[in-house]
Amino acid sequence: MLTIAADPRHLGARIGITAVLHTWGSAMMHHPHVHMIVPGGGIAPGGTQWISSRPAFLLPVRVLGKLFRRLFLTRLNALHDAGKLSFFGSIADLSDRSAFQRHLRPARGKRWVVYAKPPFAGPQAVLAYLSRYTHRVAISNPRLVGFDETGVAFRYKDYRRDGPDRQRVMTLSANEFIRRFLLHVLPRGFHRIRHYGLLASAARHDNLALARRLLAVTPEAEEPEPEAEPDTCAPCPCCGGRMIVIETFPRWSQPRAPPRPSPQIRERVA
Repeated sequence: MLTIAADPRHLGARIGITAVLHTWGSAMMHHPHVHMIVPGGGIAPGGTQWISSRPAFLLPVRVLGKLFRRLFLTRLNALHDAGKLSFFGSIADLSDRSAFQRHLRPARGKRWVVYAKPPFAGPQAVLAYLSRYTHRVAISNPRLVGFDETGVAFRYKDYRRDGPDRQRVMTLSANEFIRRFLLHVLPRGFHRIRHYGLLASAARHDNLALARRLLAVTPEAEEPEPEAEPDTCAPCPCCGGRMIVIETFPRWSQPRAPPRPSPQIRERVA
């Protein structure tokens, strides 16, 4: 996206991207794909103007598909040459480079599809849609129907059907349900949401300020910070930091310390 957008033949600007990884379908099968939110334009080289895309058109999807295919297959080959791909079972022979190249040959001749469309219901609808995937994994509790000795039953959408028949119920064994669920648990430290270009974290604040200035957009007024509560506690005698009141006990119901053990109990413990 960044490469094609920077090409003067297409947009000739630096764009921003927010990408959200989504790895599952309704039946919890492994279906990795990325949703990307891209502004309808970008900042020209030198930061002199904002270049807007054409109405209902951002970048040519066929050009994006060809570049994505080349980059994906090139980096997949690099991983194979570095010995970072493992093959087991019926595909163990793909560890041989010649067999791996033969396996990829059909993918080089196929058209890779990039799906892009304007947000017909507005940006807020897109953000609301993606927000449902950012802080949960694979399945939500309301979709669970039951669990017994036969397995786990849950609702899913069969996209090959239309109308009320699309909503179906699937029952999986407990082991298969857990296997599908764990397919979508990301490795520790892996970021599901990433920002690129103008929205990259390092310079996002400055880039957004420049974009607003070029678009003559008035920045939103910042909400005033709440007034700090007056300090009513003495500083901590150990570190000197501010002490915060968590709870106040009335004089007639002050908590008592645990009773001290009697001398007889001390002797027995000793």
